[in-house]
Amino acid sequence: MDAYVTDSAGTPADPEHPAEDKRQDGAQEDSRAAAAQDEAEKTGQPGKADGNQEPGTGDDAGAAGTDTGDSGPGGAPGSGAAEGGGVRTWADRPKGGIAAGHRSHWLRWTALAASFLVLIAAGAGWWLYKKLDGNIRTDTSAAAELKAYEKERPTPVAQDAQNILLIGSDSRSGDNREYGRDDGGSQRSDTTILLHLAADRKSATAMSVPRDLMVEIPSCHTAGKKTTGEQFAQFNSAFELGGTACTIRTVERMTGIRVDHHMVVDFNGFKDMVDAVDGVEICLKEPIDDADAHLRLPSGRQKLDGEEALGYVRARKSIGNGSDTERMDRQQRFLGALVNKMQSNGVLLNPTRLYPVLDAATKSLTTDPGLDSLRDLYDLVRGMRDVPTDKVQFLTVPRQPYSQNRNRDELVEPDAGRLFKQLREDQPVAVVPADELKEKNKGVGTGDGTRNGKPDSAGPGSPTPEPMYSGSNAADDLCKQ
Repeated sequence: MDAYVTDSAGTPADPEHPAEDKRQDGAQEDSRAAAAQDEAEKTGQPGKADGNQEPGTGDDAGAAGTDTGDSGPGGAPGSGAAEGGGVRTWADRPKGGIAAGHRSHWLRWTALAASFLVLIAAGAGWWLYKKLDGNIRTDTSAAAELKAYEKERPTPVAQDAQNILLIGSDSRSGDNREYGRDDGGSQRSDTTILLHLAADRKSATAMSVPRDLMVEIPSCHTAGKKTTGEQFAQFNSAFELGGTACTIRTVERMTGIRVDHHMVVDFNGFKDMVDAVDGVEICLKEPIDDADAHLRLPSGRQKLDGEEALGYVRARKSIGNGSDTERMDRQQRFLGALVNKMQSNGVLLNPTRLYPVLDAATKSLTTDPGLDSLRDLYDLVRGMRDVPTDKVQFLTVPRQPYSQNRNRDELVEPDAGRLFKQLREDQPVAVVPADELKEKNKGVGTGDGTRNGKPDSAGPGSPTPEPMYSGSNAADDLCKQ
């Protein structure tokens, strides 16, 4: 039986069936057939080409023995050859059959795992969305109050431009009591900014309204449903008398600008936002030591965390000349630095970094129904994220000390009216640092856009819109002021 063993891994081909050899692979199979024929001639059994065939079975038996792939004694598993193209060797098994099965198996599991991960991600995304969305509080009472006075409100002039009134709450309740005292003992608007977003979203102008500005406050409804009479008083009294709706109507009466949306911001949310962007860098000309604001800082360049930033923007009497004007300038510059930090670090374009900022912001917000969802806020942020930082400008309404009380402010005309008209009609506004504006005016004008009572012009062909106003932008370096 040893004479029938060949070097091939299976049963050699039958030399008397050359037609079947054509199914084998070139020279390798021809070699196997020749070896099998030599072995048959030596043993005198030309009909036996299979080592599993018993002597004397003849060609028929040899052919029958190769009908299946079952192995006989001494044969390799699955080595039998079938007539008409059956597999005759282990090497001739279907290529990739087993591998294809494994691949199919893993593809199914990969698809299942990917589907599971997508579901998990979608569920987590939905949970995060609902969480942020649920943080926002809706001010329905202000919306109802404004609707009642709709006939008195200005008509929008510039389509697609948006005017949003930002109100910083001066409440000393809860955690806010740590950051200074309210001498009147009641809640007033500590900071009020009218944010104008240009229709083309290529610029944004934030105009601060001093809380000590003397203005006409319309008749408003109090929280107890009482009606107040019209009065000439400090601007921040409007918030105390009639809340957000009264403040909006006061701004609209003063400027003629339709307020599209409003946000009331709690200062603790501002603190968390600063922490979410890993602090904001400022530069101090002199050290600060303010016990009321819990603020002690050395001079020079440094990065403020949320606690320090909140004390810095709210401190008044311990920094500079202690005026509200200087405090507003400091707030504007800090907000500009915050915007610059968010854009330069890619926060607005990075969902992972944006989430903590949105979480802090939404927890501190009370808005009108038009901005009370995460989708609404996202659309607002998306519209602003491409605005260049040097086109995010901050300024204060043109004002001067009130003639009857030097501790109060009054509007400077016609400068204030001209600025309101520019914003109302969505015209570009140009701001420059106060020192630069004074140099341009040579000390003659009011310092808020005029010279000798006329618009300050930079000359024919100047690309800078006129008049100019004292202010700053988000691209300014606080240490170069």
